[in-house]
Amino acid sequence: MATDYDAPRKNEEDLSEDSLEELKARRAEKNSGAIEEDETEAAEGFELPGADLSGEELSVRVLPRQADEFTCSRCFLVHHRSQLAYEENGQPVCSECAA
Repeated sequence: MATDYDAPRKNEEDLSEDSLEELKARRAEKNSGAIEEDETEAAEGFELPGADLSGEELSVRVLPRQADEFTCSRCFLVHHRSQLAYEENGQPVCSECAA
């Protein structure tokens, strides 16, 4: 907040004489200058230099679940058998979800 050091200072009597309406008006003036910006709109307009990936195509090779892996019944991620914490009603639960 900017302070005008050339403005005359108020003493305690002047401060106590400020009416409630004046204080509310000052507060409204301070808040009227605030601009709310939607984060989503701001992110859409933001582009990194050299980040044009519109012509790129991703190719990922997906492997089926292996014999030594399981799918956690809580997070639905595939983990190695070493991360099996316990089975609940016959459904495996990984050590991350068990914690």
